Amino acid sequence: MASQDTTLGTSHPFYDVARHGILQVAGDDHSGRRVITFSCCRLPPSHELDHQRLLGYLKYTLDQYVENDYTIVYFHYGLSSQNKPSLAWLQSAYKEFDRRYKKNLKALYVVHPTNFIKVLWNIFKPLISHKFGKKVTYFNYLSELREHLKYEQLIIPPEVLRYDEKLQNLHQGQPLSASKTPPPRPPLPTQQFGVSLQYLKDKNQGELIPPVLRFTVTYLQEKGLRTEGLFRRSASIQTVRAIRRLYNQGKPVNFDSYGDIHVPAVILKTFLRELPQPLLTFEAYEQILGITSVESSLRVTRCRQILQSLPEHNYAVLSYLMGFLHMVSRESIYNKMNSSNLACVFGLNLIWPSQGASSLSALVPLNLFTELLIEYYEKVFSPRGAPG
Repeated sequence: MASQDTTLGTSHPFYDVARHGILQVAGDDHSGRRVITFSCCRLPPSHELDHQRLLGYLKYTLDQYVENDYTIVYFHYGLSSQNKPSLAWLQSAYKEFDRRYKKNLKALYVVHPTNFIKVLWNIFKPLISHKFGKKVTYFNYLSELREHLKYEQLIIPPEVLRYDEKLQNLHQGQPLSASKTPPPRPPLPTQQFGVSLQYLKDKNQGELIPPVLRFTVTYLQEKGLRTEGLFRRSASIQTVRAIRRLYNQGKPVNFDSYGDIHVPAVILKTFLRELPQPLLTFEAYEQILGITSVESSLRVTRCRQILQSLPEHNYAVLSYLMGFLHMVSRESIYNKMNSSNLACVFGLNLIWPSQGASSLSALVPLNLFTELLIEYYEKVFSPRGAPG
């Protein structure tokens, strides 16, 4: 039986479906797109689940992300004759997800495909556009996902992990290049991504604001504040990797040469996501989850209290970033990115648990906390020690 998410209240509109843990949101991929996972092994037997309710829950969840580029990881293992939806339901579900859902879905990763998937593909081929078909990638092993997203942030059911291990053992005679993670190498003296704030400070003459953050923020302030959908779009993996390499080698980056204002926006999010510890720190995670239980009029004060416990360096960097995002939100009449929209994009890039990824139900408090920091920037970040 699927474990229930203890933080999910029974008042949730789709509690009856959500409690099974079929859908999870697991950070961003290497292109800065939000990742949503669908686990077939979490589907209960068909007589225990109203599939129309499942469809409603899928739409309810995706509605929160379809305005941004996003990625779906589909774990096929665990689909059986007992829990498999009917072909008629699958056909109606595909039609139900109109262009709005398909346009910003940039990648659909199917993990552990079987012959059933191939049969299904042939049945639905007349319905599926060539453009959508190109978004689908099949992976025989979990290790292949590492190339495309932050594997450690995925919430992978234990059954899927065991099945993958079984497959790996069956093919032990064949080399599996991606199955073993090489030991970590010491960072370069000029390294900018994947190293701590302290490391960056020590290597940059005591400068508190990391160079990548300062440069991307300055560039976007000058050229991107009124760009519609700023921070919602993704960039190619090749471009992101090339820019990371330049930064890590201490070489200059000229964003003008890429001709796309969304590139520095993705680089900024990538930098935050690759910090060894989130900017808001692991220690603050549980406190932030409690923000929804605080009375509305006291939430800004509670935000200040939580931030008081941050290390001074983290606080300084967070204040710098939130000041910029507050500036972006004030141009929302042009860029369509108010504090709520920005919070949906940045929440999971500022805070995540020390083990695994944030559950779907944790997104509400995480995004609310981020929204409060952006919306009430002046009150939250007034001098430390001053009354709220």
